[in-house]
Amino acid sequence: MPGTLPEPFATWFAAQGWTPRPHQLAMLDAARAGESVLLIAPTGGGKTLAGFLPSLVDLAANPRPGLHTLYVSPLKALATDIARNLTRPVHEMSLNIGIEARTGDTPANRRARQRATPPQILLTTPESLAVLISLPDAPAFFGSLGCIVMDEVHALAGTKRGDQLALGVSRLRTIAPAARRIGLSATVAHPGPIQAYTGAPSRIEVADGAPPELRMTLPDGRLSWSGHMGLEAAPKVIDQIRRAAMTIVFVNTRAQAELMFQALWKLNDTTLPIALHHGSLEVAQRRKVEAAMAAGSLRAVVATSSLDLGIDWGGVDQVIQVGAPKGVSRLLQRVGRANHRMDEASNAILVPANRFEVLECEAAILGVAAHELDGDPPRPGGLDVLAQHLLGLACSTPFHPDQAYAEVTSAAPYAALSRTDFDDVLRFVEDGGYALRAYDRWKKLFRDSEGRMHVRNARTAAAHRMNIGTIVEAPVLKVRLAAKRGPGASLGEIEEYFVNMLRPGDTFMFAGRLLRFLRIREMAAECAEGGDGDPMVPAYAGGRLPLTTNLADRVRGLMQDPDKWDLFPDQVRDWLRLQRGVSRLPGRTDLLIETFPRGDRWYLVAYCFEGRNAHQTLGMLVTKRMERAGYAPLGFVATDYVLGIWSANPPRNVATLFAEDMLGDDLESWMADSSMLKRTFRNVAVIGGLIQRNLPGAEKNRRQVTVNSDLIYDVLRRHQPDHILLRATRADAATGLTDVGRIAGMLARVKGHIVHMVLSRVSPLAVPVLLDIGRESVRTDDDEEALLAEAEAIIAEATGEAEPPAAGRQVPAVHRANLARRSSGAQKTLVPRRAATRQSDMFS
Repeated sequence: MPGTLPEPFATWFAAQGWTPRPHQLAMLDAARAGESVLLIAPTGGGKTLAGFLPSLVDLAANPRPGLHTLYVSPLKALATDIARNLTRPVHEMSLNIGIEARTGDTPANRRARQRATPPQILLTTPESLAVLISLPDAPAFFGSLGCIVMDEVHALAGTKRGDQLALGVSRLRTIAPAARRIGLSATVAHPGPIQAYTGAPSRIEVADGAPPELRMTLPDGRLSWSGHMGLEAAPKVIDQIRRAAMTIVFVNTRAQAELMFQALWKLNDTTLPIALHHGSLEVAQRRKVEAAMAAGSLRAVVATSSLDLGIDWGGVDQVIQVGAPKGVSRLLQRVGRANHRMDEASNAILVPANRFEVLECEAAILGVAAHELDGDPPRPGGLDVLAQHLLGLACSTPFHPDQAYAEVTSAAPYAALSRTDFDDVLRFVEDGGYALRAYDRWKKLFRDSEGRMHVRNARTAAAHRMNIGTIVEAPVLKVRLAAKRGPGASLGEIEEYFVNMLRPGDTFMFAGRLLRFLRIREMAAECAEGGDGDPMVPAYAGGRLPLTTNLADRVRGLMQDPDKWDLFPDQVRDWLRLQRGVSRLPGRTDLLIETFPRGDRWYLVAYCFEGRNAHQTLGMLVTKRMERAGYAPLGFVATDYVLGIWSANPPRNVATLFAEDMLGDDLESWMADSSMLKRTFRNVAVIGGLIQRNLPGAEKNRRQVTVNSDLIYDVLRRHQPDHILLRATRADAATGLTDVGRIAGMLARVKGHIVHMVLSRVSPLAVPVLLDIGRESVRTDDDEEALLAEAEAIIAEATGEAEPPAAGRQVPAVHRANLARRSSGAQKTLVPRRAATRQSDMFS
């Protein structure tokens, strides 16, 4: 009967004290009509149950073997959590429904059993789905499929993992054309494109639930001018943890997670159970933490984005976000982990790490109140992902190009793919393309007399399955505790570049432990517990989250509206007033650029607010122009908020340095000459299958992969500049690392509205970027002492309490970095040696 729950579901709901929500019943009605649907519902609104309820009802009424429902999530932890949560009602209703998860963490024997006897409901990730589709028995395995549930689609659409999932679903639609498609999401800024991504003809949107309760808390004493770790607030954070039943402390990077966990543990005099969770920890440790959270035996967990999607930790009553959230939608997603119920307000505390982050946190709070979701609409699908998918199709069963093209273009990211581009990708997979076809190693497909594509041999298929995936991380080494006999206990993985910085005896923080590095043995970093000296903390490439356009615009608007300054603490209000007195404040539609001397250097600070990636590209382009103009630029630093450049000569006529034409020949020549394109090509080549990280019986090391990709890149540029992977590389560079679109939008917006302030000293707003300059140069304790002293001098100059250094006095580069910690009352022991906690702010 429409709009009702059948037995035994009605009885089970009543036993829980629940009444089915209207959207849950609407999803049930849509399933009865055979419709595919995108459901957009607030966190805690029961959307996951709404997605599964039709499948459970169908299987309860018509039990049958074989795979019925495939659930795909962005996170392994989410798939595991959903499997655990679904098992309870199935058990309590005595339903004979098999529910299992299949991810990269699933043991091989269980994966084999699942293929032989599929559960009715299988929970997986895009990567594991791609593996299953590449297997010869894929048509039989998926032949009985009746429903495909795509969870947290907003986190996938527009990414390469999302491209991979869309292509996988297009294949499933061919194998099981009657299968319904369900998209689930809580935060969608662009519902139309997301609906197109899921391929659902209808959409159900649920009104927002209770608004979250958001507030900020700041450390005692002086508020930091610079830095992004937020460790000064650890005493406030641990105090809030003591007051709540269970807390998730979200941070933005894995290095920050390790540092914050240690800072909290040092203050945890009552030994509250506090855990650590991020993607580089060993699977067993992550599972242990997740199980402890589900059991309610933890008081807090420090986590990165590894826990911020969809997971229902019912006992969490508080979320603390340390560091600026970088986006309204991201903040809402994380806040929704607390009081995971639609009709109860989520309680969240924002802990900014510095003065600019105070502005960003307040802007995010206002954005949440205004229901202003952010994020970019999905972009076209990547050609390298398509290459990987086509090889996977051939590994499963031969296909005809015409049929494959029709199938691929049924996926929204590839709907506009031209037949020429498709044929070029297929030709690359077949034999490497014109420039590489003479080499047997890149011949992976062959055509039969009917034009169908076949995989060349079983070894090619095996190598493909070992290299499936679109996440290209830096090469990693296992971290093991040394043992007298055999390999010691594994704690997780860290990137190879970090291990290369270590000398025997060096200490570093990992997995919540203080470790002493001993040696590298058999692709593992062997360590012992304990050690002396200030520990380093591993950083991870790509760890910093991008600042969204909408949030950046809100920050500029707040700075321009003194009526809103009462929202800020006294120190921030005084900072802005002082800036307005000695210079100007950045406007919403203009571009403020300050230039000033200090010692024998000149500084240019541009308040762009376009995010770190855009500022890095802008810095490379502007310094090239400064070099041609004779200003002798010496370097630059890019933060989410500003671009700072230092030079030997004073820059003049700065408006010409930021003219729109820099995105023409200047951009092309820089991209052609820079190593950034080579690094981007390496990732594209790995995803596209040109470079294989893993081979049957062997594993390539980082140097082999990099050298091979660099050599091939040079060959292709000389002999086939229009090669499909070079085209994919340029597309990635334009939308990823370089963020050309944001730069173009900014340059168009500020054309004719560039305000150049020529100052005699550093302005208050420029202090943070001066404190960032030279951060990478820290090497010894003596250097840190000099840096801390220099910090006091810079702040005193900006506030008018001291004169800047006389002209001609050298300001050591090592003195311009990582300085605000001492001035904000932080302990020196929290400052890692050799600046290992962050990546360089400049392209090499």
